[in-house]
Amino acid sequence: MRNFFIFCLMLLLPAVVCAAPVGSVTKAKGTVLYKSRGGAYQQLGAKLLVNEGDWIKTGKDGWAELTLSDNSRFTIANGSELEIQSYLVSKTSKTGSFGLTQGKLRASVMKLAGQQTDIKVKSSTAVAGVKGTEFLMLSQGPANVFFGNEGTVSVSGASGDSEPLPADTMTQNTRGYRPTSAVRVDQGTPLAKAKQDFEAATGSLPPAEWGDADNLANIIARWNINHGHYLADAGRHDEALQVFQIALDLTTLSDVRADARLERGSVYARFLDHPEAALAEYLLVLEEHPRIPQMETALYNTGQTLYEMGKTDLAKARFRQYLAEYPEGRYKSSVETLLNVLERQ
Repeated sequence: MRNFFIFCLMLLLPAVVCAAPVGSVTKAKGTVLYKSRGGAYQQLGAKLLVNEGDWIKTGKDGWAELTLSDNSRFTIANGSELEIQSYLVSKTSKTGSFGLTQGKLRASVMKLAGQQTDIKVKSSTAVAGVKGTEFLMLSQGPANVFFGNEGTVSVSGASGDSEPLPADTMTQNTRGYRPTSAVRVDQGTPLAKAKQDFEAATGSLPPAEWGDADNLANIIARWNINHGHYLADAGRHDEALQVFQIALDLTTLSDVRADARLERGSVYARFLDHPEAALAEYLLVLEEHPRIPQMETALYNTGQTLYEMGKTDLAKARFRQYLAEYPEGRYKSSVETLLNVLERQ
Protein backbone atom coordinates (compact mmCIF):
# COMPACT_ATOMS: atom_id res chain seq x y z
CA MET A 1 0.00 0.00 0.00
CA ARG A 2 2.86 2.38 0.87
CA ASN A 3 4.53 1.78 -2.52
CA PHE A 4 1.23 2.40 -4.28
CA PHE A 5 0.86 5.73 -2.45
CA ILE A 6 4.38 6.79 -3.48
CA PHE A 7 3.64 5.79 -7.09
CA CYS A 8 0.49 7.94 -7.12
CA LEU A 9 2.40 10.86 -5.62
CA MET A 10 5.02 10.64 -8.37
CA LEU A 11 2.28 10.76 -11.00
CA LEU A 12 0.84 13.91 -9.43
CA LEU A 13 4.19 15.67 -8.99
CA PRO A 14 4.42 17.19 -12.53
CA ALA A 15 0.96 18.69 -12.12
CA VAL A 16 1.99 20.18 -8.79
CA VAL A 17 5.09 21.71 -10.38
CA CYS A 18 3.10 23.11 -13.31
CA ALA A 19 0.64 24.70 -10.88
CA ALA A 20 3.36 26.77 -9.18
CA PRO A 21 2.42 30.46 -8.83
CA VAL A 22 3.62 32.74 -11.62
CA GLY A 23 4.06 35.65 -9.23
CA SER A 24 2.39 37.66 -6.50
CA VAL A 25 0.76 41.02 -5.86
CA THR A 26 3.54 42.83 -4.01
CA LYS A 27 1.82 46.21 -3.57
CA ALA A 28 -1.80 47.28 -3.52
CA LYS A 29 -3.87 50.28 -2.52
CA GLY A 30 -7.56 51.10 -2.63
CA THR A 31 -10.09 48.70 -4.10
CA VAL A 32 -8.28 45.73 -5.62
CA LEU A 33 -10.13 42.50 -6.42
CA TYR A 34 -9.03 39.13 -7.75
CA LYS A 35 -10.62 35.93 -8.96
CA SER A 36 -9.44 32.52 -10.03
CA ARG A 37 -10.48 30.88 -13.30
CA GLY A 38 -14.24 30.31 -13.16
CA GLY A 39 -14.60 32.02 -9.79
CA ALA A 40 -16.09 35.28 -8.58
CA TYR A 41 -14.25 38.47 -7.69
CA GLN A 42 -13.28 38.95 -4.03
CA GLN A 43 -11.19 41.42 -2.09
CA LEU A 44 -7.45 40.98 -2.55
CA GLY A 45 -5.50 39.42 0.31
CA ALA A 46 -2.06 40.55 1.45
CA LYS A 47 0.70 39.45 -0.97
CA LEU A 48 -1.66 37.25 -2.93
CA LEU A 49 0.00 34.52 -4.99
CA VAL A 50 -1.11 34.63 -8.64
CA ASN A 51 -1.59 31.66 -10.94
CA GLU A 52 -2.39 31.20 -14.62
CA GLY A 53 -6.06 31.92 -15.21
CA ASP A 54 -6.31 34.48 -12.39
CA TRP A 55 -7.74 37.98 -12.85
CA ILE A 56 -6.93 41.24 -11.06
CA LYS A 57 -9.33 44.17 -11.09
CA THR A 58 -8.87 47.66 -9.65
CA GLY A 59 -11.66 50.03 -8.65
CA LYS A 60 -11.85 53.79 -9.15
CA ASP A 61 -9.25 54.26 -6.40
CA GLY A 62 -7.44 50.94 -6.88
CA TRP A 63 -3.80 50.32 -7.78
CA ALA A 64 -1.70 47.15 -7.73
CA GLU A 65 1.80 45.91 -8.56
CA LEU A 66 2.14 42.36 -9.87
CA THR A 67 5.67 40.95 -9.61
CA LEU A 68 6.30 37.81 -11.64
CA SER A 69 8.67 34.96 -10.83
CA ASP A 70 11.52 36.50 -12.88
CA ASN A 71 11.01 39.98 -11.34
CA SER A 72 9.12 41.33 -14.35
CA ARG A 73 6.41 43.74 -13.18
CA PHE A 74 2.95 44.80 -14.24
CA THR A 75 1.71 47.96 -12.52
CA ILE A 76 -2.06 48.25 -12.83
CA ALA A 77 -3.70 51.66 -12.48
CA ASN A 78 -7.25 52.36 -11.33
CA GLY A 79 -10.27 51.19 -13.33
CA SER A 80 -8.37 48.30 -14.90
CA GLU A 81 -8.81 44.55 -15.37
CA LEU A 82 -5.96 42.16 -16.19
CA GLU A 83 -6.06 38.42 -16.91
CA ILE A 84 -2.95 36.28 -16.36
CA GLN A 85 -3.50 33.87 -19.25
CA SER A 86 -0.16 32.04 -19.25
CA TYR A 87 3.41 32.45 -18.01
CA LEU A 88 6.29 29.99 -18.28
CA VAL A 89 9.94 30.70 -17.46
CA SER A 90 12.98 28.49 -17.94
CA LYS A 91 16.73 29.14 -18.17
CA THR A 92 16.56 29.46 -21.96
CA SER A 93 13.10 30.90 -22.64
CA LYS A 94 10.23 32.94 -21.27
CA THR A 95 6.72 33.02 -22.74
CA GLY A 96 3.54 34.54 -21.50
CA SER A 97 0.18 36.03 -22.40
CA PHE A 98 -1.78 38.67 -20.50
CA GLY A 99 -5.16 40.18 -21.32
CA LEU A 100 -6.00 43.81 -20.53
CA THR A 101 -9.75 44.04 -20.97
CA GLN A 102 -9.80 47.70 -19.92
CA GLY A 103 -7.73 50.32 -18.17
CA LYS A 104 -4.08 51.30 -17.86
CA LEU A 105 -0.90 49.41 -17.07
CA ARG A 106 2.87 49.65 -17.17
CA ALA A 107 4.66 46.46 -18.25
CA SER A 108 8.33 46.09 -17.30
CA VAL A 109 9.55 42.79 -18.77
CA MET A 110 12.99 41.53 -17.72
CA LYS A 111 15.30 40.17 -20.42
CA LEU A 112 18.24 37.96 -19.50
CA ALA A 113 21.22 37.21 -21.73
CA GLY A 114 20.72 33.97 -23.61
CA GLN A 115 17.02 33.80 -22.78
CA GLN A 116 14.45 33.90 -25.61
CA THR A 117 11.54 36.09 -24.54
CA ASP A 118 8.07 36.18 -26.06
CA ILE A 119 5.52 38.02 -23.92
CA LYS A 120 2.21 39.27 -25.30
CA VAL A 121 -0.14 41.78 -23.72
CA LYS A 122 -3.51 41.77 -25.46
CA SER A 123 -6.70 43.76 -25.53
CA SER A 124 -9.75 42.78 -27.57
CA THR A 125 -8.40 44.71 -30.58
CA ALA A 126 -4.59 44.91 -30.25
CA VAL A 127 -1.51 42.91 -29.24
CA ALA A 128 1.80 44.18 -27.86
CA GLY A 129 4.65 41.74 -28.44
CA VAL A 130 7.46 42.19 -25.92
CA LYS A 131 10.97 40.77 -26.00
CA GLY A 132 12.19 42.60 -22.92
CA THR A 133 11.32 46.22 -22.40
CA GLU A 134 9.00 48.69 -20.64
CA PHE A 135 5.90 50.28 -22.11
CA LEU A 136 2.57 51.82 -21.12
CA MET A 137 -0.76 50.56 -22.45
CA LEU A 138 -4.23 52.09 -22.24
CA SER A 139 -7.29 50.16 -23.42
CA GLN A 140 -10.66 51.88 -23.58
CA GLY A 141 -13.47 50.19 -25.45
CA PRO A 142 -12.13 49.26 -28.89
CA ALA A 143 -9.31 51.87 -28.72
CA ASN A 144 -5.75 51.29 -27.51
CA VAL A 145 -2.84 53.68 -26.86
CA PHE A 146 0.79 52.61 -26.33
CA PHE A 147 3.77 54.64 -25.09
CA GLY A 148 7.29 53.21 -25.36
CA ASN A 149 9.68 53.69 -22.43
CA GLU A 150 12.57 51.31 -23.14
CA GLY A 151 13.53 49.02 -26.00
CA THR A 152 11.08 48.37 -28.85
CA VAL A 153 7.61 46.85 -28.64
CA SER A 154 5.82 45.31 -31.64
CA VAL A 155 2.18 46.45 -31.70
CA SER A 156 -0.37 44.85 -34.03
CA GLY A 157 -4.09 44.84 -34.72
CA ALA A 158 -6.43 42.03 -35.75
CA SER A 159 -4.78 41.66 -39.17
CA GLY A 160 -1.41 40.89 -37.59
CA ASP A 161 0.34 43.77 -39.36
CA SER A 162 2.61 45.32 -36.76
CA GLU A 163 4.06 48.73 -36.00
CA PRO A 164 7.33 49.10 -34.04
CA LEU A 165 7.10 51.22 -30.90
CA PRO A 166 10.56 52.56 -29.89
CA ALA A 167 11.26 54.42 -26.67
CA ASP A 168 9.75 57.92 -26.35
CA THR A 169 7.15 57.31 -29.05
CA MET A 170 3.40 56.60 -29.13
CA THR A 171 1.20 54.47 -31.37
CA GLN A 172 -2.51 53.70 -31.21
CA ASN A 173 -5.28 51.79 -32.92
CA THR A 174 -8.96 51.00 -32.68
CA ARG A 175 -11.36 48.29 -33.82
CA GLY A 176 -8.54 45.94 -34.71
CA TYR A 177 -7.04 48.17 -37.42
CA ARG A 178 -3.31 48.32 -37.99
CA PRO A 179 -1.71 50.72 -35.49
CA THR A 180 -0.82 54.21 -36.64
CA SER A 181 2.77 55.12 -37.39
CA ALA A 182 4.64 55.79 -34.15
CA VAL A 183 5.12 59.49 -33.37
CA ARG A 184 7.70 61.16 -31.14
CA VAL A 185 6.54 62.36 -27.74
CA ASP A 186 8.03 65.85 -27.77
CA GLN A 187 8.50 67.72 -24.51
CA GLY A 188 6.04 70.51 -23.79
CA THR A 189 3.23 69.00 -25.87
CA PRO A 190 -0.18 67.70 -24.69
CA LEU A 191 1.05 64.22 -25.65
CA ALA A 192 4.02 64.59 -23.29
CA LYS A 193 1.65 65.72 -20.53
CA ALA A 194 -0.47 62.62 -21.15
CA LYS A 195 2.55 60.36 -20.89
CA GLN A 196 3.70 62.11 -17.71
CA ASP A 197 0.28 61.55 -16.11
CA PHE A 198 0.31 57.94 -17.33
CA GLU A 199 3.70 57.31 -15.74
CA ALA A 200 2.52 58.87 -12.47
CA ALA A 201 -0.50 56.55 -12.43
CA THR A 202 1.69 53.47 -12.93
CA GLY A 203 4.78 54.45 -10.96
CA SER A 204 6.29 52.69 -7.95
CA LEU A 205 3.59 54.29 -5.80
CA PRO A 206 0.03 55.30 -6.72
CA PRO A 207 -0.70 59.01 -7.24
CA ALA A 208 -2.31 61.01 -4.47
CA GLU A 209 -5.23 61.90 -6.76
CA TRP A 210 -6.63 60.06 -9.79
CA GLY A 211 -8.00 63.08 -11.66
CA ASP A 212 -5.15 63.38 -14.17
CA ALA A 213 -5.10 59.63 -14.83
CA ASP A 214 -8.85 59.55 -15.36
CA ASN A 215 -8.53 62.33 -17.95
CA LEU A 216 -5.82 60.59 -20.01
CA ALA A 217 -8.14 59.28 -22.72
CA ASN A 218 -9.71 62.73 -23.18
CA ILE A 219 -6.31 64.43 -23.46
CA ILE A 220 -5.17 61.95 -26.12
CA ALA A 221 -8.50 62.26 -27.95
CA ARG A 222 -8.11 66.05 -28.13
CA TRP A 223 -4.52 65.67 -29.33
CA ASN A 224 -5.77 63.33 -32.05
CA ILE A 225 -7.94 66.07 -33.54
CA ASN A 226 -4.88 68.22 -34.32
CA HIS A 227 -2.75 65.24 -35.32
CA GLY A 228 -5.42 63.91 -37.67
CA HIS A 229 -5.77 67.34 -39.28
CA TYR A 230 -2.01 67.34 -39.90
CA LEU A 231 -2.18 63.84 -41.43
CA ALA A 232 -5.02 64.87 -43.74
CA ASP A 233 -3.14 67.92 -45.01
CA ALA A 234 -0.07 65.70 -45.54
CA GLY A 235 -2.06 63.41 -47.81
CA ARG A 236 -2.26 60.53 -45.30
CA HIS A 237 -6.03 60.39 -45.54
CA ASP A 238 -6.73 56.83 -44.36
CA GLU A 239 -4.52 57.31 -41.33
CA ALA A 240 -6.23 60.62 -40.59
CA LEU A 241 -9.63 58.92 -40.67
CA GLN A 242 -8.38 56.28 -38.23
CA VAL A 243 -6.94 58.87 -35.85
CA PHE A 244 -10.26 60.72 -35.79
CA GLN A 245 -12.04 57.41 -35.16
CA ILE A 246 -9.68 56.69 -32.26
CA ALA A 247 -10.62 60.06 -30.80
CA LEU A 248 -14.29 59.10 -31.07
CA ASP A 249 -13.68 55.75 -29.39
CA LEU A 250 -11.54 57.20 -26.58
CA THR A 251 -13.87 59.90 -25.31
CA THR A 252 -17.47 60.67 -24.43
CA LEU A 253 -16.88 64.46 -24.45
CA SER A 254 -19.38 66.00 -26.87
CA ASP A 255 -17.13 68.75 -28.19
CA VAL A 256 -14.26 66.37 -28.99
CA ARG A 257 -16.56 63.82 -30.61
CA ALA A 258 -18.22 66.52 -32.71
CA ASP A 259 -14.85 67.89 -33.84
CA ALA A 260 -13.72 64.37 -34.78
CA ARG A 261 -16.84 63.81 -36.90
CA LEU A 262 -16.52 67.19 -38.60
CA GLU A 263 -12.90 66.41 -39.44
CA ARG A 264 -13.82 62.96 -40.79
CA GLY A 265 -16.50 64.58 -42.92
CA SER A 266 -13.98 67.10 -44.25
CA VAL A 267 -11.55 64.33 -45.26
CA TYR A 268 -14.30 62.46 -47.12
CA ALA A 269 -15.55 65.62 -48.83
CA ARG A 270 -12.28 67.44 -49.62
CA PHE A 271 -9.86 64.62 -50.35
CA LEU A 272 -11.71 61.38 -51.05
CA ASP A 273 -14.69 62.60 -53.12
CA HIS A 274 -17.08 60.62 -50.97
CA PRO A 275 -19.99 63.00 -50.20
CA GLU A 276 -22.23 60.22 -48.86
CA ALA A 277 -19.73 59.37 -46.14
CA ALA A 278 -19.19 63.06 -45.37
CA LEU A 279 -22.94 63.61 -45.07
CA ALA A 280 -23.24 60.70 -42.65
CA GLU A 281 -20.65 62.28 -40.34
CA TYR A 282 -22.36 65.70 -40.39
CA LEU A 283 -25.77 64.17 -39.69
CA LEU A 284 -24.36 62.27 -36.72
CA VAL A 285 -23.18 65.56 -35.21
CA LEU A 286 -26.71 66.98 -35.58
CA GLU A 287 -28.23 63.85 -34.08
CA GLU A 288 -25.82 63.27 -31.20
CA HIS A 289 -24.87 66.84 -30.21
CA PRO A 290 -27.74 69.24 -31.03
CA ARG A 291 -26.82 71.92 -28.49
CA ILE A 292 -23.12 72.60 -28.95
CA PRO A 293 -21.33 75.23 -31.06
CA GLN A 294 -20.19 72.66 -33.65
CA MET A 295 -23.80 72.15 -34.70
CA GLU A 296 -23.69 75.37 -36.73
CA THR A 297 -20.85 74.08 -38.91
CA ALA A 298 -22.42 70.62 -39.14
CA LEU A 299 -25.73 72.12 -40.30
CA TYR A 300 -24.07 74.31 -42.92
CA ASN A 301 -21.91 71.41 -44.17
CA THR A 302 -24.99 69.20 -44.36
CA GLY A 303 -26.81 71.68 -46.59
CA GLN A 304 -23.76 72.29 -48.77
CA THR A 305 -23.10 68.56 -49.22
CA LEU A 306 -26.75 67.92 -50.16
CA TYR A 307 -26.50 70.80 -52.65
CA GLU A 308 -23.37 69.29 -54.23
CA MET A 309 -25.10 65.88 -54.41
CA GLY A 310 -28.00 67.43 -56.34
CA LYS A 311 -30.55 66.80 -53.56
CA THR A 312 -32.22 70.18 -54.04
CA ASP A 313 -35.22 69.94 -51.74
CA LEU A 314 -33.22 68.48 -48.86
CA ALA A 315 -30.53 71.14 -49.30
CA LYS A 316 -33.10 73.96 -49.22
CA ALA A 317 -34.66 72.54 -46.07
CA ARG A 318 -31.30 72.47 -44.29
CA PHE A 319 -30.37 75.98 -45.44
CA ARG A 320 -33.72 77.33 -44.18
CA GLN A 321 -33.13 75.52 -40.90
CA TYR A 322 -29.74 77.18 -40.66
CA LEU A 323 -31.15 80.70 -41.18
CA ALA A 324 -33.87 80.04 -38.62
CA GLU A 325 -31.47 78.80 -35.95
CA TYR A 326 -28.52 81.07 -36.76
CA PRO A 327 -29.97 84.29 -38.22
CA GLU A 328 -26.65 86.06 -37.68
CA GLY A 329 -24.46 82.99 -38.16
CA ARG A 330 -21.00 83.07 -39.71
CA TYR A 331 -22.19 81.18 -42.80
CA LYS A 332 -25.26 83.40 -43.30
CA SER A 333 -24.05 85.06 -46.51
CA SER A 334 -23.07 81.78 -48.17
CA VAL A 335 -26.33 80.11 -47.15
CA GLU A 336 -28.43 82.97 -48.53
CA THR A 337 -26.49 82.86 -51.82
CA LEU A 338 -26.90 79.09 -52.22
CA LEU A 339 -30.55 79.24 -51.22
CA ASN A 340 -31.23 81.91 -53.87
CA VAL A 341 -29.53 79.74 -56.49
CA LEU A 342 -31.63 76.73 -55.52
CA GLU A 343 -34.91 78.66 -55.48
CA ARG A 344 -34.26 80.00 -59.00
CA GLN A 345 -33.76 76.48 -60.39
